[in-house]
Amino acid sequence: MKFEVVHQESYSRGELLLRSFFGAIYIGIPHGFMLALFSIWSNILTFISFWAILFTGRYPQSFFEFQEAYFRWNLRVNARLMNLSDGYPEFFNSGTDDRTTFEMPYPENLSRGMAIVKLLFGWLYCALPHVFVLLFRMIWNQILLFIAWWVVLFTGKFPTSTHEFTVGTLRWGQRITNYLSYLSDDYPPFSGRPDDDPPSSGDTASGETAATPDPDPAPASDPAPPSETGSPQNPAT
Repeated sequence: MKFEVVHQESYSRGELLLRSFFGAIYIGIPHGFMLALFSIWSNILTFISFWAILFTGRYPQSFFEFQEAYFRWNLRVNARLMNLSDGYPEFFNSGTDDRTTFEMPYPENLSRGMAIVKLLFGWLYCALPHVFVLLFRMIWNQILLFIAWWVVLFTGKFPTSTHEFTVGTLRWGQRITNYLSYLSDDYPPFSGRPDDDPPSSGDTASGETAATPDPDPAPASDPAPPSETGSPQNPAT
């Protein structure tokens, strides 16, 4: 999954104030109303897809593409309401945005057994532990966003670390949604890092740097065979 929000070099103070005072009116209400309507159809597709996976082992591709575009729209709106991006988000699944990216690889096959397990116990082994941890992360995130608001207001710069942390929080939540919506069989990690973010160099399971084995020593050369008299042979001159 690719889930990114571009960190801008500078942010508009005017847009920041406009969103803070009126964002709920001109972004939240119209987009929220339309997203709520689309979410009804999204849930219907999820229900149908469960049975499709159960009988065929596949998520209908047209349904998958709708869900992907729907979540992409959600990301566009959240990025503005959380002041991660300037500009006004486009409406509907067909909308585009050069400051946000959400892409998911289409799964060729999905487990029928996992679909049943998610339906019956997904809330217990996935939603419950993740939401518990995310709750504390989101509290801290709100504190960071409050500080970032003032930083943008006075400097026009959004703190990079806060931006990455906030995007990571949204990414974490999206992974949970993907899993419980049968879009993926990969259990979501307890992390907001990007999927392609490599671990720090030298990390091993024990947290220590793995030792590099020494190269094998070169084999010793065979001694020259002795002469018939028992003394080494002299080279011919």
